[in-house]
Amino acid sequence: MAKREIPEINAGSMADIAFLLLVFFLVTTTMDSDFGLMRKLPPIVEDMKTPPVRKRNLFTVLANKDDELLVKGKLMEVSELRNAAKEFIANPKNKIDLPEKKEIDVPFFGRTMVSKQVISLQNDNATSYNLYIQVQNELAAAYNELRNELAMQQFGKTYDQLVEIGDRDRVKAIRKIYPQRISEAEPRNVGR
Repeated sequence: MAKREIPEINAGSMADIAFLLLVFFLVTTTMDSDFGLMRKLPPIVEDMKTPPVRKRNLFTVLANKDDELLVKGKLMEVSELRNAAKEFIANPKNKIDLPEKKEIDVPFFGRTMVSKQVISLQNDNATSYNLYIQVQNELAAAYNELRNELAMQQFGKTYDQLVEIGDRDRVKAIRKIYPQRISEAEPRNVGR
């Protein structure tokens, strides 16, 4: 009886198949990155003149090289920044040392008083990235909390839920009442 040979597997094209699988994996896979700040920068405008901002409408936040915050001329902890920013942005009691308001027509809300607030953020060249991100997060959270509270009061849903379901008209209306105005100056040697 003749001995039967075991058939060999042609391994010549195995490298090609592995390469194609690798390429397929790289092309179809998305790498999610949770780092960075979600900011849309305004377009560059030639001969842009900055409109004057009254001192009472300006919330200045300075971060020095020692990672200390100076908010409106007073030392403040990062943990206090959100509430201070919310108070400044909303000015619920129309205090004269907080931003003035102007009346505008807002869909779903009618004639509404809107703050003329601007938050000015400036860092020292030696400010840590950690403090910079914390300050950015607190300022963004102040706007988000105010927007969520207003949306819940007016529509029974949070602002985040309105964004999620794609209700652009209501989202636009809330942004009109609480526009996010954060001005960032170039880092410099702020000192203390």
